[in-house]
Amino acid sequence: MVPGVDFTFSDEQEALRTVARSFLAAEAPPAYVRAMIDDDRGFTDEFWDRTVDLGWPGLLIPEAHGGAGLGLLEAVVLSEEMGALPLPGPWFSSAVCATLMALRLDDAGVLDDLAAGRLRATVALEEGGAGDPLDAISCAARPDGDSWVLDGVKPLVLDGHTAEVAYVVARDGDGLAAFAVDRPEGELVPSLDVTRKTARLALDGRRARRVGPPGDQRALLARVVDDIGVALCAESVGACDRALAMATEYAKDRVQFDRPIATFQVIKHKIVDMLHQLELARVAAHFAAWASQVDDPQREAAAAQCKGFVAEAATMITGENIQVHGGMGFTWDIDCHLLFRRVKADDVLFGRQGWQRQRLADLVLGTVAT
Repeated sequence: MVPGVDFTFSDEQEALRTVARSFLAAEAPPAYVRAMIDDDRGFTDEFWDRTVDLGWPGLLIPEAHGGAGLGLLEAVVLSEEMGALPLPGPWFSSAVCATLMALRLDDAGVLDDLAAGRLRATVALEEGGAGDPLDAISCAARPDGDSWVLDGVKPLVLDGHTAEVAYVVARDGDGLAAFAVDRPEGELVPSLDVTRKTARLALDGRRARRVGPPGDQRALLARVVDDIGVALCAESVGACDRALAMATEYAKDRVQFDRPIATFQVIKHKIVDMLHQLELARVAAHFAAWASQVDDPQREAAAAQCKGFVAEAATMITGENIQVHGGMGFTWDIDCHLLFRRVKADDVLFGRQGWQRQRLADLVLGTVAT
């Protein structure tokens, strides 16, 4: 942590949270979330249009392109509120993942449409493995006239079946680079997180345009991966916030042996441990978002620390919520499992916790060695 830094949110950021919480309570109640689980698209046009009215698709996009001109801290505020539901739909894949990619790679031609919600995009990066997700990329790109041709498979693309553009990360002759594929039309595939739609994208012979600067784009792509990971952690923090509230309320209401189970020492210990882990996770996510927004020298280490710790803490918190609910916690009718599924899926996306810890250790020991 940096001495003297105030990690409380500003009045404007708290106002954004208040608006988001009120809007989501009215427009995305549990009935909507459950209905979208069985909907192949995973969202309705009406809901998307309402988010456009609020300016959320353009949250990170500069005002010159019709966006709000805000930063990762504001994205964290929204992500926390959405993670508490957990929210279905393409806001995260388009307004966070694809927008961060477009901004870092200076793909200015799409920003106006992204900000206005006329275009929904996503990022196709993941290929498997437990280490650096960029190291695992094997998809290849070759030039063909004025465009490029891609070969390979992206097995897990968020909203890859409904997005109008997918930013595909592949290897060309210079290293790693991003390529925009129009109408990817991925194949919908099941995911542990039933509230978030994922698709398999086969790229055999797909044409694309290269975006971003010439040469190896690895450094730019690594920054995008880090920022997406921080936003994912904010989602998990929101899920944990709700899990703790659920566990606390249930413990007060559930009576066993003629008294609420909240009076039992073992339940008290569980809930205190949940709170402890939640507050540490919250600080990690907020600090990492701040470090990215101001380009602090600790940014990379903060991102690795955040993704490594929050994933483990979130699994513990949402798992303990199930345990506090007892047998009811394992049923489909209670949302405990939806929160657990969201945080487990967030863990494996854009850099798993085990690799993040190894990476953090290398960063710290490298500093000591020099």
